[in-house]
Amino acid sequence: MMARKAQKGLSDKHKRILDVLDRFNEENGYPPSIREICTHANISSTSVANYYLDRLEKLGYIERDRRVSRGLRLVKSLSDIKETAQEAIQTVKDTITDLLQIPIVGQIVASEPVPVPETSFSYVHPESMIDVARNLLPSRNTDKLFALEVSGNSMIDAMVNDGDIVIMQPLQDNVKNGDMVAVWLNDRAETTLKYFFHENGGVRLQPANPTMKPIYIEDPNTVEIQGKVIMVVRQIETH
Repeated sequence: MMARKAQKGLSDKHKRILDVLDRFNEENGYPPSIREICTHANISSTSVANYYLDRLEKLGYIERDRRVSRGLRLVKSLSDIKETAQEAIQTVKDTITDLLQIPIVGQIVASEPVPVPETSFSYVHPESMIDVARNLLPSRNTDKLFALEVSGNSMIDAMVNDGDIVIMQPLQDNVKNGDMVAVWLNDRAETTLKYFFHENGGVRLQPANPTMKPIYIEDPNTVEIQGKVIMVVRQIETH
């Protein structure tokens, strides 16, 4: 026998009519008449019953053939309706589960390096979070990811604009040439976002903007890699 619960969101009268259609057809082998629906669903008149039947038809729960008596048919059984509702709920749960909250720990300059106090690398948005779908991240190790808000336009040719959010993966000694990294220049107390290259015993920090020149660092020990960019979250214009 079909389940007796209809989809949440239908009115009580809708549910009673669906239940009558289900039970009556199962017990008798044919659908009820309008008057029988009124009797079993405790509806005051055939016009009211017709109103609710029309609504159920528009919602896709039943089909009606007005040329014949008892021309009613359930398109979706009550068990199918319940399963559809459960699937929708599960889809929402899966979507929520698939979202990863990443802390926005500060701001990074994507222009000429700008001095900031060394103790304040995380001085902006200390408690802010950004939601990112896990399946969009190239790394499976998401435990230590953090985000930075970009200030400046030195990386515009890399599609990183002022106000964008960059998702960072912490790096230690495994930085590679061509990685886009957030660096701390400890001899200058400055931060910047650039492409990283080992070059002639030093480091070249390359912007992605033809109007800007690279930064050459002779002593690699003064360059501290804060993290590698693995994803860019675009700032959407609202005007």
